[in-house]
Amino acid sequence: MPQIFVNYRTDDEEATATLVDRELSRVFGNENVFKASKSIGPGSRFPQELLTAVRRSSVLLAVIGPRWLTTGSAGGRSPLEDESDWTRREIQEALETGAVVIPLLVGGAKRLQHEELPTEIGDLADCQYRRLNHRNADADLMGLVDDLVRLSPELAASARSNGHQLPPAVSDEDRAGKPDEAENTHMRARVIKHRQRGGIGNLNGDLSGTFVSESQGPVHTGSGHLYQARDQHMGPRIASDGGAVNYVAENHGDVQQGDRNGHPEDGQR
Repeated sequence: MPQIFVNYRTDDEEATATLVDRELSRVFGNENVFKASKSIGPGSRFPQELLTAVRRSSVLLAVIGPRWLTTGSAGGRSPLEDESDWTRREIQEALETGAVVIPLLVGGAKRLQHEELPTEIGDLADCQYRRLNHRNADADLMGLVDDLVRLSPELAASARSNGHQLPPAVSDEDRAGKPDEAENTHMRARVIKHRQRGGIGNLNGDLSGTFVSESQGPVHTGSGHLYQARDQHMGPRIASDGGAVNYVAENHGDVQQGDRNGHPEDGQR
């Protein structure tokens, strides 16, 4: 029996319901998706087939377009006010049997309000909905597929057997909003192995700061003194390809030229 029941109103978004049925059948298998015009064979008892399928499904998708509440109504009455309306009966059966009911709002359809619905299906207004925009149909349908995969292990197994690549599992750390360790590992590395030629730039993230590549003379990137000595040095050395050696002291102040002993020249402090 099917896992997913596609509920729709014939005069509202029947074409969209067909699109949804085709995509879900491709991913989960035709036998796992029920749509009345496809799944009920000639000569079958229509009411019994519908209600039996709803009761055995774990998910009901209610395809809701802009005309869902009003189409086919007479005298301004909503078709949902008719207790024999099949769209209403299917949703009511799903709510009563404990199936997951997902309103699928199509195009400009608005979220349902309690006062718009009969009491018997009022809970539909509280069910978390998904949207399907025809301009973004592929992405929206894939998002719906991912939701169903996460919702049901049986559907996940069916999707896997049909060659569908399952979405990555959401870890407890991800749910808590913490950074992913693997994603940020390269930003925490102490050594950058590739060579960046030329220029001064900034590194953001965990390696926030300034890098200097292939300097050809005194370079100042901070707020302190930097001296260049000719022979002896008074601090760590940074070598460049040009042969000059730059000596960095505490890096607080001006850039100055030193004598052979590393002291500032006359007039420089």
